[in-house]
Amino acid sequence: MENPVVQADEPNNEINLTPMLDVVFILLIFFIVTASFIKETGIEVNRPDLPEQTVKESASILIAIGENNEIWMDRRLIDSRAVRANLERMHAGNPDAPVVIQADRRSYNDTLVQVMNASREAGIYDISIADW
Repeated sequence: MENPVVQADEPNNEINLTPMLDVVFILLIFFIVTASFIKETGIEVNRPDLPEQTVKESASILIAIGENNEIWMDRRLIDSRAVRANLERMHAGNPDAPVVIQADRRSYNDTLVQVMNASREAGIYDISIADW
C-alpha cells in the first residue's frame, strides 16, 4: 500500500468569508445609525392638497384631527377639553417642541381653531399645520 504524497504547495480551496461579514456588519451599523424615526399620530389623515409646502425640521408634538373631528395625540383619542392639559404635559417634557397639526380635509375648521387656541393657552406659540 502506497501513501499518497501531499505537496506543500497546494492552494487552499476554501473561501475566506471574514472580510465579507465585516463589510455586512459595517453596512448594518451605518443603516441603523443613519435611520430617521418618524413619530406617528395614530390615524391616517386625508389632508388637502396645497400648492406650496414647507417642511418643519423637528416636529415632536403631533396632533391629528380626523374626518369625524376626533383629536388624536400619541396614538390616543383625546377629548377636546383635554387637549390643553395634554399639551402642557408634553410641553413640560420638551419646551422647545413645536406643535404640528394634521387636519383631515373633511374636518371642521372649528376643531382646528380649538386645537390652536389650546396650544396657545398651553404656552406653545410655534404652531404649524401639516400640508403634505
